[in-house]
Amino acid sequence: MARPDNHDPSTLGFSSRAVHAGNSIDKGSGAIRTPIVMANSYALPDDPSQVSWSGTEIPLYTRNSGANQIALQHKLASLEGAEDAVVLASGVAALHAVFFTHLESGDHVLIADVTYEATFRLFTELLPRKYGIEATFVDASDLDSVRAALRPNTRLVHIEAIANPTTKVTDIGAVAEIAHAAGALVVVDSTFTPPPLYRPLSEGADLVVHSLTKYYNGHGDAMGGAVLGAKALIDPIKTDAMVDVGGVISPFNAWLISRGSITLPLRMARHLESAAQVAEFLDRDERVAYVAYPGLTSHPQHELATRQFGGRGYGAMMAFAVRGDPDTQNRFVSYLRMITSAVSLGHDESLIVHVGTSGPRVKHYPEEFRTWGHLRFSIGLEDPDDIVADLAAALDATFT
Repeated sequence: MARPDNHDPSTLGFSSRAVHAGNSIDKGSGAIRTPIVMANSYALPDDPSQVSWSGTEIPLYTRNSGANQIALQHKLASLEGAEDAVVLASGVAALHAVFFTHLESGDHVLIADVTYEATFRLFTELLPRKYGIEATFVDASDLDSVRAALRPNTRLVHIEAIANPTTKVTDIGAVAEIAHAAGALVVVDSTFTPPPLYRPLSEGADLVVHSLTKYYNGHGDAMGGAVLGAKALIDPIKTDAMVDVGGVISPFNAWLISRGSITLPLRMARHLESAAQVAEFLDRDERVAYVAYPGLTSHPQHELATRQFGGRGYGAMMAFAVRGDPDTQNRFVSYLRMITSAVSLGHDESLIVHVGTSGPRVKHYPEEFRTWGHLRFSIGLEDPDDIVADLAAALDATFT
């Protein structure tokens, strides 16, 4: 067995890389943890005449790259199995950076018909109107529909490993094969499925996007986004979307997310274990209209999820509704005492939000979502018995 070396993360297991990758002893203070460097400018060499003012490899100006950002990029690339990474101010900044950099006027893109709200608006309103980019929304779980929707000018296919909010699962490898045969890039939003649960690059994705605000940070106290992939695809994102558009992450947020990422393996294990227990409880209760969770055998893509995620788990996000009208959904949420009614996901605390049945995206949702609406539920790190008890008490209070 090779001796592990924290200076070479490739020799380490995943949990060890989460601790050591991207970290270095500070030469000035001797601190064993990369400190927060709250600087917006860095010392130039004695002869700066040959310096690239748009360079991103060494700290120069924090809009180009900062010490904490570079450290976080190294950690994320190691955890994701990527050649390179760029870290930006938010998950949406990361999504926009990909599209801004790798699309041109007149290009066509395929977008999964169930997708994050910001992605939906980018491709239904902003990018078509401002840049003449055409988008086709397609059921990415239907491979024949994906093939049929491709055009000669299709430049990019964007999908989510587990769709937000319906939990539809897409066969990443199969879609990548189809897209690559047509000369299109494959971008996967894997925010719901961070490593070690899943690494889309290993199945043919060209770029992976994460909202670092969610599971990577894990504590609900910092925002960030990342794009990971081959250096040839990441470099132009750094120079175009980061340096010249300015979507850079702050040093403090980069440091917070680096800190949070250290416990990602431990946290994900608890998230996944608890989510399975909670989903089974909800699925058994007749007062619950439906539960959408890939770990349930009733889920349409359960077998695909089992194969694709290698039995490691099914994520910690689910959608469900109680039987009743919107007022009933709201009343149920109001009776919860430990679970917090708030947006976002992947936090240490369980979060729930009631989403109604209106809006342009809803037409792409399954019938049960359109009938009952849905409660988007992120399972936190509390004792799973306490999560179940809170849900049970709220159901009892709602239907008494």
